[in-house]
Amino acid sequence: MANNKKNTTNTAPATTARGQRAPKGVLRRLLRTLFEFYPVLLPVTMVCILINAIVSAAPSIFMQNVIALVDSSYKSGDWSSVSGRILTYVGVLVVMYVISLIAGAFYTQMMAIITQGSLKKLRQKMFSHMQDLPIRYFDTNGHGDIMSYYTNDVDTLRQLISQSLPQMTISGITLFVVFCIMMYYSVILAMVVVVGVVCMVFAARAITSHSSKYFLRQQVTMAKAEAFMEEMMTGQKVIKVFCHEDGAKADFDKVNGEIFFNARNGNRFANILMPLLGNIGNVMYVVVALVGGALLLADVPNISISGMAFSISIVVPFLNMTKQFAGSIGQVSNQINMVIMGLAGAHRIFALLDEQPETDEGYVTLVNAKEDGNGNLVECDERTNVWAWKQPNQDGTVTYTRLQGDVRFHDVSFGYTPEKTVLHDISLYAKPGQKVAFVGSTGAGKTTITNLINRFYDINEGEIHYDGIDINKIKKADLRRSLGIVLQDTNLFTGTVMENIRYGNLDAVDEECIAAAQLAGADDFIRRLPEGYNTMLQGNGANLSQGQRQLLAIARAAVADPPVMIMDEATSSIDTRTEAIVQAGMDALMTNRTVFVIAHRLSTVQNANAIMVLDHGRIIERGTHDDLIKLKGTYYQLYTGALELD
Repeated sequence: MANNKKNTTNTAPATTARGQRAPKGVLRRLLRTLFEFYPVLLPVTMVCILINAIVSAAPSIFMQNVIALVDSSYKSGDWSSVSGRILTYVGVLVVMYVISLIAGAFYTQMMAIITQGSLKKLRQKMFSHMQDLPIRYFDTNGHGDIMSYYTNDVDTLRQLISQSLPQMTISGITLFVVFCIMMYYSVILAMVVVVGVVCMVFAARAITSHSSKYFLRQQVTMAKAEAFMEEMMTGQKVIKVFCHEDGAKADFDKVNGEIFFNARNGNRFANILMPLLGNIGNVMYVVVALVGGALLLADVPNISISGMAFSISIVVPFLNMTKQFAGSIGQVSNQINMVIMGLAGAHRIFALLDEQPETDEGYVTLVNAKEDGNGNLVECDERTNVWAWKQPNQDGTVTYTRLQGDVRFHDVSFGYTPEKTVLHDISLYAKPGQKVAFVGSTGAGKTTITNLINRFYDINEGEIHYDGIDINKIKKADLRRSLGIVLQDTNLFTGTVMENIRYGNLDAVDEECIAAAQLAGADDFIRRLPEGYNTMLQGNGANLSQGQRQLLAIARAAVADPPVMIMDEATSSIDTRTEAIVQAGMDALMTNRTVFVIAHRLSTVQNANAIMVLDHGRIIERGTHDDLIKLKGTYYQLYTGALELD
């Protein structure tokens, strides 16, 4: 293990696509988004920023005027005529500073509202859009990486919106105003400053090109670290069982070393920038002083917009403007890395928002129905426990088909990726009220079949019919509303036991939830909990056993009362004694329903109307339990223990 830890902090990580600079147009899109969020408040705030920036350049004009008055009074000896004008200038300057103070206080408060409000709305947009993404997206992207959108990327935006953009706006406006004042007073001295600025820009560009590279990589490795930590916490039991703590530490040292490497190098270059720019600014200050003094001594004609001659009233304010100019350049350069990181975070957020949502071209909907006096189905608003598929026709009429739960596969082939087919020419049917079981080794395609019924994925070839209707014509939400599912991996949400059961049907009253729990065999252990049905569950029901969590999942499916049920290894985590209790409840739940069962325990599928034995995406045997036993094929070997499921 010691060898694994060696030199982890000195090795540069590989560059990934996420570490590239954000493409052009991201800043424009971000600003457009902010204006959409705050169409009135943001322009008002920008006006306040503009006022604050312009006022910051006012002392230069004030200094020039005051020095010019003092110089003229010194030469004439008349001080009384000057004092009033100086007081007027001071009064104007005080008023401007008060306005600047008010504008500054307003924009800082408003930027806090805009920043936090924008992040709130972005998170809302991200989460809302994420709910519309297909299952494929979550199967192909790590959960830790997805979480980094809401943490790392949003945090970089916080710094960008609240700090970097206002500071760069103020510095940019200040630079423009000060440069205009410089050109007004002296073009020659302004060109000297421009030469110094060019040197500062080249130095800043050279250093930030290195620092930004490492800061972007730091952002990438932070997302990688989040994904790693989630994986470690989820698999903590496995780590301890196999005594892999040292290996986990070594792996974390490697990930943490990548963060350290990138952060160290990024900050190393960034910390060079400000002292370098500061010293260039000091040198520029000295050069302007020397050039200005030389021009005064040589009595060189001044080239300026104002037409004023060279004097001490121009050179002295110019020195102050040079300092201010260099400081603004330094402020802009100091924010460049934050801007780059923020735009990279914005690019990732916009990439998530640009992910194509789950498409749905279905037009057949599920409605409440009842029979009229002629025995025909008609739509109604109240719940009647009679459901019908509402199918509009081209001639403007509507056809109602009773929901019965007749599911049929016709020559279905499917692959998660084009190059690998998982299911090959699957044909099967489940009549209303029938129980169809799928048996086979891991990877045989059992769960894939149920994923296709839910339309989590769309088939490549063939057709699937539901009550005689192509499922591609049924709206996905209505299709899934007609299906109940109990997964092998149980997911419980933060809330009470009652709320978790009601998750299957948000309109269900407490009595219906309790009846569902009784049907599933969960009522007994629920009542023994500290607060019964009001017991709070957290951490995916960590205070419950795996079997108890599974019972709640079954109760949740029961309260939904769907005509079709999918049981994906529903009793895999329940002990034999509990299984007998659950099986009785499940049998009652399955009555008059079409049920698809995936099971490793063959005892749970003996009463199935049809058992499908799958192998590498093909149905190799089908029939009832007795039929397959007589066949003495794969199922017989599995049942007798001659062959085991892996």
